[in-house]
Amino acid sequence: MLRVRQDFPSTVPFNIRAALGIEFARLSSSIIPGARIAVGVGSRGITNLGVIVRSVLDLLRAAGANPFIIPAMGSHGGATPDGQRDILAGYGVTEEAMLVPILASLEVRQIGESEDGVPVFCSTEALAADGIVLINRVKPHTDFEGTLGSGLLKMCVIGLGKRAGATAMHIAASHLGYERVIRNMAKALLQGAPVLGGVAILENQFHETARLVVLRRDEMETGEDSLLVESRALMPLLPFEDIDLLIVDRLGKNISGAGMDPNVIGRGVQGYIGALTRNGHSAPFIRRIFVRDLTPETHGNSIGIGLADVTTTRLVRAMDHRTTYINALTALTPQSAKIPIYFDTDREAIALTLASLAIADIRAARVVRITDTLNLSEIVISEPLWIERESGARLTAVSKVFEMEFDADDNLI
Repeated sequence: MLRVRQDFPSTVPFNIRAALGIEFARLSSSIIPGARIAVGVGSRGITNLGVIVRSVLDLLRAAGANPFIIPAMGSHGGATPDGQRDILAGYGVTEEAMLVPILASLEVRQIGESEDGVPVFCSTEALAADGIVLINRVKPHTDFEGTLGSGLLKMCVIGLGKRAGATAMHIAASHLGYERVIRNMAKALLQGAPVLGGVAILENQFHETARLVVLRRDEMETGEDSLLVESRALMPLLPFEDIDLLIVDRLGKNISGAGMDPNVIGRGVQGYIGALTRNGHSAPFIRRIFVRDLTPETHGNSIGIGLADVTTTRLVRAMDHRTTYINALTALTPQSAKIPIYFDTDREAIALTLASLAIADIRAARVVRITDTLNLSEIVISEPLWIERESGARLTAVSKVFEMEFDADDNLI
């Protein structure tokens, strides 16, 4: 193995508070002094989320408003108020740090129907406010491809709609398609709820804040389209089309809504084909995936483990089965919660997974090890991938070749 760096474009220093101060002027005329403003915060692992949320709250207070936070994350956290509070706390978003109340009720009210006749729900806490401001990262969706990704419109439908909204969306999307359903439900919600606008976050290939854009209510239906194009160009991907074994150190809801981003691993949330021959499969084609652990921030939610072929006993023991199953069933993706073959040690898992590839000489295996699907600037690869890399590949070796290293318990170092 050897460690390599993907040579992504260099980053420019970014001042979050200054950028938000400029952008937030777009919402100033909508904020009435003394107004109660609900700020929707989700469950995604967003760099600088605490700083961004606190900055938005400070700007609202400076405008004379009385802001508070509502968790805007569908059925995550086991679909309980305490579970969703815990998720926010894991990102540093607490009442003490933000200096505002967090109203975590999952109670909703139906406020209308979409053009397709789908019921649209909204948090009663949000509806009782004078205005709503949403905060979310814009990125390609994990469940579908199109001109809409995961961002403010999705947060309108699922975040403000809580578990009821998430369920209604996924049921309708299974028949009509995700983008159509999300757009039409969001349109109905924007007509029936006091949404003022939202803060769209873009991150670069280093998982750093790259840009903050404030969209007013009247801009939200179409404003994300160009941001998604920009986000897709900034998204880090694996630099190889054909991989025998991908080792993923950790998965979690803070990494991706699907636990592992399907855009990175090339496997969809409804399942995958475990064939060893590519047969026209689009890149990346990964024959086997071994997932080692969960992130602490996922609080036992192991959705996405069903996209792996092999895992560890310790991950299975760390699973919160109820939280995982609620999330998977709400999203209508039971495949993503299936538990794969698991072993007590990494050494055994890797050895037997490599043996299942039917490769005559294991030393020829194309192996990649990543921390998670969000952090891909530095990865560890087997020597054949380095030798076979395409000319012009933007990779720099940052270590000498070394043998895969295990600790005294036979787990990867």
